[in-house]
Amino acid sequence: MEDPRRPPVILIANDQEWSARSLESIFAGEGYSVLRAFTGNQALQRAEASRPDVIILDRQMPDLDGVEVCRRLRADPRFGATTPILITTAGQAGRPQRLEAFGAGAWDFVGQPIDGEIILLKIRTFLQAKQAIDGSHVDGLIDPATGLYTKQGLVRRAREIASEARRERQAVSCVVFTPDLPALESALLSVEAFAQEIAGFFRAAGRSSDAVGRISPLEFGVIAPATTENGVARMVERLENATAAFSDPAFNGEGRISLRVGYCSVADYSDSPLDPVDMIERAGAVIKTPIEARPTT
Repeated sequence: MEDPRRPPVILIANDQEWSARSLESIFAGEGYSVLRAFTGNQALQRAEASRPDVIILDRQMPDLDGVEVCRRLRADPRFGATTPILITTAGQAGRPQRLEAFGAGAWDFVGQPIDGEIILLKIRTFLQAKQAIDGSHVDGLIDPATGLYTKQGLVRRAREIASEARRERQAVSCVVFTPDLPALESALLSVEAFAQEIAGFFRAAGRSSDAVGRISPLEFGVIAPATTENGVARMVERLENATAAFSDPAFNGEGRISLRVGYCSVADYSDSPLDPVDMIERAGAVIKTPIEARPTT
């Protein structure tokens, strides 16, 4: 566990000495520990080695630009969406550039000249958010391998979604799925690879309103507000398309897997006696039932 007494570490990646030193002086003066990188590849290496609390990338670097570095960091499960990444630029800072930065996973896009007081306040807020997320990891609510909820975390989030759905008289659905591959039970590395594939799918294509959790090493659950049975069918179709190309020797020779899916859907949650835990258990029970014995409704 990290020492709570150590100062937060900020990695600044910028090949322009004046801009980098200006940022360094702002943060060092407030007690932050500052690391420097001068190229995109060097930023990736130093981020991997030091696991900084905040990363600030210049958009224009000689090898990889800041947007590409941000995109690669977000694809790394060790960073995911939980590490604040800011992109700065001395060039164009219009809507297209902002959209590109936010699409790559940046928390903020900052044009120059940089207002030192404002960026310090932003970093303080971002660090508070990161600490709250890290606290969820410690409390067992987040699966560290994927960044998805654990079963405990999914239940907690499901209760929040259910409460809102009851007030708004919305539909709520729960989907539980697992790869249909008995041999995969012993292939732990492949299990983690598949889990990260699923996490990547939901980061890229999932809805922010959905709660996604890892119930067990091979089971994943989604609590989807305002989603009926038709919406469940569309979600499953997208999942099957996303996992169809997943390739690993432990899965099978064709590099293709199938999913077993169970769900529990309520059209108007305000009229339902089901607790979110009941929905998760019912959806999970379906995938454990032989197909020929499953109920038709």
